[in-house]
Amino acid sequence: MVLSKPTIDDYLDNGIYGQKQTKPDERRKFLGSLRERIVIALTQSQVREKGVYKEVQESLKKHPDAKLLLNGNMSYSYLSKYIKLADTHHVSFSMVTNKEIETDIGLVLAYDHAIDKEEIYVKKKSEKAPEAKTKQKTKKSLFSSIKKKLF
Repeated sequence: MVLSKPTIDDYLDNGIYGQKQTKPDERRKFLGSLRERIVIALTQSQVREKGVYKEVQESLKKHPDAKLLLNGNMSYSYLSKYIKLADTHHVSFSMVTNKEIETDIGLVLAYDHAIDKEEIYVKKKSEKAPEAKTKQKTKKSLFSSIKKKLF
């Protein structure tokens, strides 16, 4: 098979639209990285929780050559604890901001090559007890209690 030389149209397309990428949807979801390169990933809601995930801390220790990618669309107040953690373990990090794309991913630790780790997601640590959820549902609103007294 003979590869053809790039044409003027190819150069113009690259200039206008940028380099063609493999798996663009996957890259948008995982903050510019590919699933096969990821060591660990947290959702935005996990990043917003108090404290840091010990799994992320351990991964930063074990993988100092990986890069921490943080969702730049999130508030810095949530991301700062992970930035400090990356700094402590001498892991480079980047804020990835793309206003046009919505992703539920808040943090990714990834290499620039494939590692094919099977499980990259961390289980939520703040799973509330089922009892707490049922108590919340039975709570009456102020308006409904006033309405009962009036009628």
